[in-house]
Amino acid sequence: MKSLGTTLIITLLAIVLSGCHGSERVTQGQWALTYSGRGVSIVHGTTSIAQGLQAEYRLDDRIVRSSVYGHRSFSQERISDDFGQGRRWTITYTDEKLPTLTQTFSIYDQYVLTDIALQSAEGVSTNYMAPIVVEQTDTLISNPDRRRIFVPFDNDAWIRFSSTTERADTLRSYEVTSIYDTRNRHGLIIGAIDHDRWKNAVELTDGARRLRAFSGVADQLTRDRLSHGAVTGQRVSSARMMIGLFTDWRQGMEAFADANATTARPRPWQKAMPVGWNSWGALAFKVNHDNSTRVSDFFARELQPRSFANADGLLYTGLDSGWNSFSEEDLKDFADRCRRNNQVPCIYWTPFTDWGKNPEAPLPSQSGETGKRLIYKDIYLYANGQPQELDGAYAIDPTHPAVQRMMEQTHNLFRRCGYEYVKMDFMTHGRMEADRWYRSEITTGTEAYNYGMHLLDSIFSDMYLNLSISPIFPAQYAQSRRIACDAWNKIKDTEYTMNALSWGWWIDRIYQYNDADHVVLRDATEGENRARITSSVITGLFITGDDFSADTMAISRARLFLTNPDINRLATGHSFRPLQGDNDRSEQTFIRQETDGTVVVAAFNYGDNPRPFVFDRLLMELDAEANYTVEELWEHKPVSLDATIMIPAKDVRVYRILKAI
Repeated sequence: MKSLGTTLIITLLAIVLSGCHGSERVTQGQWALTYSGRGVSIVHGTTSIAQGLQAEYRLDDRIVRSSVYGHRSFSQERISDDFGQGRRWTITYTDEKLPTLTQTFSIYDQYVLTDIALQSAEGVSTNYMAPIVVEQTDTLISNPDRRRIFVPFDNDAWIRFSSTTERADTLRSYEVTSIYDTRNRHGLIIGAIDHDRWKNAVELTDGARRLRAFSGVADQLTRDRLSHGAVTGQRVSSARMMIGLFTDWRQGMEAFADANATTARPRPWQKAMPVGWNSWGALAFKVNHDNSTRVSDFFARELQPRSFANADGLLYTGLDSGWNSFSEEDLKDFADRCRRNNQVPCIYWTPFTDWGKNPEAPLPSQSGETGKRLIYKDIYLYANGQPQELDGAYAIDPTHPAVQRMMEQTHNLFRRCGYEYVKMDFMTHGRMEADRWYRSEITTGTEAYNYGMHLLDSIFSDMYLNLSISPIFPAQYAQSRRIACDAWNKIKDTEYTMNALSWGWWIDRIYQYNDADHVVLRDATEGENRARITSSVITGLFITGDDFSADTMAISRARLFLTNPDINRLATGHSFRPLQGDNDRSEQTFIRQETDGTVVVAAFNYGDNPRPFVFDRLLMELDAEANYTVEELWEHKPVSLDATIMIPAKDVRVYRILKAI
């Protein structure tokens, strides 16, 4: 039996040797990461984020965890890159029967980025890689009082964001989630910052007691019929996943967006944010040369002189679906009319769809490599040998040379006619998993989508691109994106749009601007008009959609509501934040601090009865001791910061708050 002295010496020696090794633990700022037999523990300050974090991947038909490897080694190094300065900690797992697994943690003061890679001289193939697997989450995640955000993969089919405290069996959020406490706004952010090969998800299961962040999701909400394509090579990597703990979850979501914008820079735009009109809102397929030119003239005559234009003094006037009934001469004449009216002509296209769904129909002016005329079935994306239909159209292969030629032909037509802005729609079709792609080196839907979007970006390099129905990521190929699905004139449309702003306002950091869809005024109450207009100006692009060539109600409402300079000036493209985020469906109060220190608050009422509203100085980060002047911008009335205000049913009030000098 060992003596107490011997035991003490052995223990001290072990501590000394462990300290000399120094690689099973790494620190950076408030972060401390430690490896034990259970996996990696992650602590920020005094807060435990994860214990026993492991990695896993799919090899053939089995899931392999990092814990099954027989050997592991550690290394760390200082790093300085676009994300900042920090330390990189690498754990290398080896086993004779398995590919080498490398688990990497890049630790910066603000957050941690982690990914895994598989390497084998014989090659490796996998369609699932999870850098973050925690079987028993800490109370930071599992606490039933904390809210968990669901972020949808795309904005199709009127899907909604959500924030919930419900401990559902499974919550799968696409690309990112936040787990936060509304009492103090503290929040954990976990999400992917790479979108070149994989579709990614963060999944909480068993009442949030289990956590996975992984690359390789493919399901109904990614619009897929097949499992995720496999990535193959001598070395394959997952997406990098961000882990960040923030005193304000909203700042955390913005930091996540900024990290994504560091990985892939937003498409540049040096001009002012577009403000204008789109034909789909009311005219739809009834649009023609006559009514569209009369709309252009109406704006030039009545609205542009009364503040309805962007900061450059321009209006963006657009033809949506239905423009193909125009002759080329009519298309050019409409664009010329727009320019004479100090407007930018805009148009519409869907690059990855076949709406005719006629497999035998010939492609326009397309021939294959042998000179044989191509038909549509030659370019479809197939699942189990069948064309894939979504939203009433067949998906086509973004990597097929015929698609590039169609892009070039379409761009040439738009350029000849003088169009400078294109609304690109139904983009998710191009990101669907498939049996195969024309380019055999491409094996995943995301790789194919990036290939097609890179072509689109380069071919339409001289035009503004606005994505409509589309995935959130990747984001670097267009200046703006619709934040939600279609929205028209009623309070339900405003509430639906504000649902997306509540949990997705940060998307304007990976694009130049969010887009709240066209604002329609007809057949709605005046309160609904105010609410719908406000929903647009606090989101991003300010695009109207009524038939201003003939609809007398729409014309009178436009004269009344689209000529308020104080409201119109809010349309800068910088989205408002949710004030608190404590609602299951949609935040009712949004806030933005201007560069001059002004605070603007938009308070909505989606209900059928008036609701009380008070200014919360703490939540709004106003000086508790200072005096402020407050003006409501729709009615142009002064308001007391200490008053309880009743917001009318199905309406909105917008307050400009200035600190008294």
